[in-house]
Amino acid sequence: MTQHDSPSLPAHRPGVSRQAPEASDDPSPSRTTRPWMPALLYTLGFLTVYLLAICTPWGQRAENTWFSLGKQGGEEAWLYPLSGKAYGSTPLPPLELSAKPTLMVGLAVIVLLTLVRRCWWPGCAALGVVILATGGNDLLKSTLPRPDLVGAPENLLDQGFPSGHTAIPAALTLAAVLVVSPRIRPYVATVGVLWLACIAAASATMGGHRPSEVLGATLLACACYGLATWLLPASAAPGATRSPRALPVITLTLALAVALVSGARNDTLTRSLVSAATAFTCAALVWYATAGRPARHTRHTLG
Repeated sequence: MTQHDSPSLPAHRPGVSRQAPEASDDPSPSRTTRPWMPALLYTLGFLTVYLLAICTPWGQRAENTWFSLGKQGGEEAWLYPLSGKAYGSTPLPPLELSAKPTLMVGLAVIVLLTLVRRCWWPGCAALGVVILATGGNDLLKSTLPRPDLVGAPENLLDQGFPSGHTAIPAALTLAAVLVVSPRIRPYVATVGVLWLACIAAASATMGGHRPSEVLGATLLACACYGLATWLLPASAAPGATRSPRALPVITLTLALAVALVSGARNDTLTRSLVSAATAFTCAALVWYATAGRPARHTRHTLG
């Protein structure tokens, strides 16, 4: 019996030892999938854009020169008929008077998805992203100083940093990916990124906001998303999702096309291209925050 029992115990113990590390390793990867570095990097990016574009003479001159390209106003923009500024036109959400209704509808959809899917922690995080990004946007716009370092005309001192119209699609897109099913999360991100590319390019090319203001709003929303995902419990944090390999290329290609069309003007090619490049950068930032980061975490934690 002793000769029979002795080999059976070692045979059983290795089996236990093989399963024990796997069970003990499960919590640790879930903890490491919520890094604090993205939130810090987006915040530093926001501060960098503000300091370089708003608080330096050469940054102010660059954007003031950009404003002088082409005619004043947005009448020459291709998207002007959908801006809400034209008489009798319906604004493309969230431009002009559609900003607040768009925000309210977006919040209602997030609440509804949270109730239907019973994802309480992600739902709270999604609401926090929208409230922090849009509320913080309004607060910063009224408190951050815009010193006149180059003697700019009075009409160039009214724009606010960051852009409120850009913050709404960026925040709602980032919030939506937290509460939807993982299966459709990449496709929801795609739709949101294309919406953001359109609104960011339109806001810039029609003169409502400078490129720095559009980019600053997106970085602020991404920072709020990074903070929310870091604070989420490990079990509720967004994980890696499977999506077609071609989806990132397709999404960013479409975002570039949308940005080019939405930023196009009849009177100046340079201003059109700068607006499109700014909008595409915003779209790429949000896409990376929602779809790119979880995939990297999976490779890092498995390694």
